Amino acid sequence: MNGLPVTSGTFAIAYVHSIYKAPSAEVFTVEGRRFTMRTVISRNSSVLDYYALDGERSRTPDGRWLLRLAEPATYEELSLLTTSIGRRTVVSGGRCLPLYPARGADEVRLALRATLDVRGEPCRPPFDTITTSRSA
Repeated sequence: MNGLPVTSGTFAIAYVHSIYKAPSAEVFTVEGRRFTMRTVISRNSSVLDYYALDGERSRTPDGRWLLRLAEPATYEELSLLTTSIGRRTVVSGGRCLPLYPARGADEVRLALRATLDVRGEPCRPPFDTITTSRSA
């Protein structure tokens, strides 16, 4: 993922929800070069409502809302619109890879591939508390 190592077979696409202004994330598992969205997590339960997807809701020990999707979505490639408002960022193993431009909007294509070129940086707020564990 542009050099960000995927650890423990999971990663997240973290963002700040543009309507609810809440740090949120979509958590994915990795199988080969395919990735599957399994959960959505946010401090604001309205973010989960916004997705309008069936699934099991619960709370994490730190009070976040979690939606485990009834029908996970699998991708080989994912096209995303990124902005400096939503700040979409890939998170894995406590490292972050920002996908957004300094201003305006950009389209990003997300795909998995093997690489030795490690990139990313330690995560800073608000994404430093995003977890990508399968149980999150």
